Amino acid sequence: MEPSTQAKDVLAKIKAPLRSTLAGLWLQALLRAFWPLYSLFLAGYAALAFGLPGLLSLDYAWFALLGFVAGVLAALWYAARRFERPTMAQALARLDAGLKGAPLAALRDDQAIGADDPAAVAVWQAHLGRMARKLAGLRAAPPDLRLSARDPFALRYGALLLAVLAALFGAPLQMANFGPLAAPAAPSGPMWEAWATPPSYTGQPALYLADQKEDTLTLPIGTRIDLRLYGAVGEVILDETISARTDATALAQPSQSFTLAQSGRLSFRGHGGRDFAITAQPDAPPTIAATGPIGRQGDARFTLPFVARDDYAITKGRAEIALDLSKVTRAYGLAAQPDVAPRAVVDLPLPRRGGRSEVTAELVDDLSKDLLSNLPVTITLQAEDGAGQTATAQPVAAVLPGKRFFDPLAAAIVEMRRDILWARSNAPRAAQILKAVTNAPEGFILNNRAYLRLRAVIAALDGEAGTLTDDLRATLTEEMWQIALLIEEGDLASARERLTRAQDRLDEAIRKGASPEEIDALMQELQEALRNYTRQLAQEQRERGEDMSQNQDGPSMSADQLQQMLDKLKELMEQGKTAEAAELMARLREFMDNMRVAEGQGQGQGEGQGQGQGGPSGQAMRELGDTLRGQQGLSDDAFRDMQNGGNGMGQSDQGEGGLAERQQALRGRLDELQRQGNLPGEGSAQGDAGRQALDDAARAMEEAERALRDGDLPSALDGQAEALQALREGMQQLGEALAQEQGQGQQGEEFGAATGEDDPRGQDPLGRQAGNALRNGSDENLLQGGDVYRRAEELLEEIRRRSGEGARPEEERNYLKRLLELF
Repeated sequence: MEPSTQAKDVLAKIKAPLRSTLAGLWLQALLRAFWPLYSLFLAGYAALAFGLPGLLSLDYAWFALLGFVAGVLAALWYAARRFERPTMAQALARLDAGLKGAPLAALRDDQAIGADDPAAVAVWQAHLGRMARKLAGLRAAPPDLRLSARDPFALRYGALLLAVLAALFGAPLQMANFGPLAAPAAPSGPMWEAWATPPSYTGQPALYLADQKEDTLTLPIGTRIDLRLYGAVGEVILDETISARTDATALAQPSQSFTLAQSGRLSFRGHGGRDFAITAQPDAPPTIAATGPIGRQGDARFTLPFVARDDYAITKGRAEIALDLSKVTRAYGLAAQPDVAPRAVVDLPLPRRGGRSEVTAELVDDLSKDLLSNLPVTITLQAEDGAGQTATAQPVAAVLPGKRFFDPLAAAIVEMRRDILWARSNAPRAAQILKAVTNAPEGFILNNRAYLRLRAVIAALDGEAGTLTDDLRATLTEEMWQIALLIEEGDLASARERLTRAQDRLDEAIRKGASPEEIDALMQELQEALRNYTRQLAQEQRERGEDMSQNQDGPSMSADQLQQMLDKLKELMEQGKTAEAAELMARLREFMDNMRVAEGQGQGQGEGQGQGQGGPSGQAMRELGDTLRGQQGLSDDAFRDMQNGGNGMGQSDQGEGGLAERQQALRGRLDELQRQGNLPGEGSAQGDAGRQALDDAARAMEEAERALRDGDLPSALDGQAEALQALREGMQQLGEALAQEQGQGQQGEEFGAATGEDDPRGQDPLGRQAGNALRNGSDENLLQGGDVYRRAEELLEEIRRRSGEGARPEEERNYLKRLLELF
């Protein structure tokens, strides 16, 4: 049925909505038929964009590709069966279905009856006009895009979501990297990295080779090369001839480290590769040589100037001192073959800061107590660099300077000590000579303490004849050294006279305008005299049981302050300011005359003061100290009685009965102390050792008492010397036990441990005031005052000075040397 003319006109007017509706029907048909296909393509895109195929092996990649192709074919078959081509009639029906009265269908109808009746025709035309008016403003009918019935699991939305995420966060350019179809991708980052780290001792920085502009590098031998290779195996190939490696498999490792051993080539073959020509710079060995002869500093220390050089730094240095046996006069005690070849090793001083490529310094040390002292030696200097290379200087032949003893008895004891150290077989001969020396001590041996200690050494040598062990030899030779020092340097009175004499000589030299060399020598003499005086005074105060830290009322000065005064004095003399120097010397003399560590101070303290001990154990220790002092006084009286020709039965005693009765009373007091059970350290190792030493002291007292009653003063003095030694040892052990019980950690120093150089002002070695409440250390801040850096330098200088004093215990010297290594 052909539409009427009016209908054709109307259809012409709705052509645009009709076409739009037809397009919507096409979209509807395509979506309904092809949604599996486009969902499959969206999912494939997401997989490619996220790089999932790159995670599959080649076999699995082929399976994935085949599965994708099969899915596409299945989706096409589904589309072919479901797709229906939309028509214009369907578009008109869709438009008409959305309007009331189906106006499009009415316009396309023909008048069935009454075509010849004008009235019927008019009604029909009115009907068509009304239908046409309904088409005014007609819009296209929307398509039906709902697919829920065909896709109940919304797979199409899942695929769309993955595609959107892939577009936002994936790498769409990776879509070509699909397994077997993937083309080689250009690398986006570095394919290799390498670092060259020179040895730390060179002080050179590490290099990142990829940033180096030059391809020719000079590196020290021993430089560590660390490298990383990226990408697939074989993508970057390492080729090098600088490590001298022979293992070919190591060259293919992605992470490698090796050491530069020789000059050669370092190449990275592949994308972004480079070739480096490496020149290996060898580490030259160090050199060292003595720059002057061996000298003497002060009374005991030796000096040897030297210079050491290295291309980077000297890390270690030492001096090996060996006996030159061919130049030793083999007579008397040295005629025997030495038990061992004497040898000593001394560390060379190195600067703490700055470069060490050239070290010009002076070795200063004191080996007076060593067997090598005052004997021909060879000194061989050695230096070591950071690479472990060593250099050895030409040996220096000389007589090793050591402490000189001018007192004949002290010199004889030191000689016998040397002979015993030389060979054990010299012990009987040394004992005989010492017996001869002490046979008639009247008018010859004026120091009772030295005499008693020497007799104890003789007795020990006689008792161990032929069986002298290493430990006993070390103990006896140390005791002989201390006895010789006691005789040579004298007691407190002698030390005071020596100090006064040194002051007078320096004062006179200043007034007369002596040369700087003379002033230096006299100031060194004054320092030695002052050190000896304070040491003797500290020993006297300890034996009296006094606490030196209690005496702080008068003026005091630390060793550092005294050294500053002496340095200032030297500076004034060098500047020719004699008047100012004389004024400073007067102030120094005034201070020394009023030193707080003055002789006799503290004698007015009450009994037991200064010990710092409380309770029954402390009281027992104070009474034990009284017993020790009583025994010392009795020994002094017995010695004077022997010098006066007495028989020991009381001729020299006026108020307390005879010497034998006094000895008996002292033994009784010691027995009573042990019976009371108040001594510290019950059950401890120190306590048991201390009680055993007191038992030995009681036995020696009994022997001395018997000898006194028999009128045998020499034997009595021997027994009293043994008793004193045992008492000191017992007090030492018990003092340690008491310190442990009280948590003080003072190791019994107040009960006989001789430190030698206690600070007279109660300061620690750093010049700080001691802490309160029985605590070790100090409440005072070390870094205080206006010039802390100068103070730090002074402290380090003091540590160096003390570490070079041979008279100090070896443990202390080793500790001080470790401090110097840290700083």
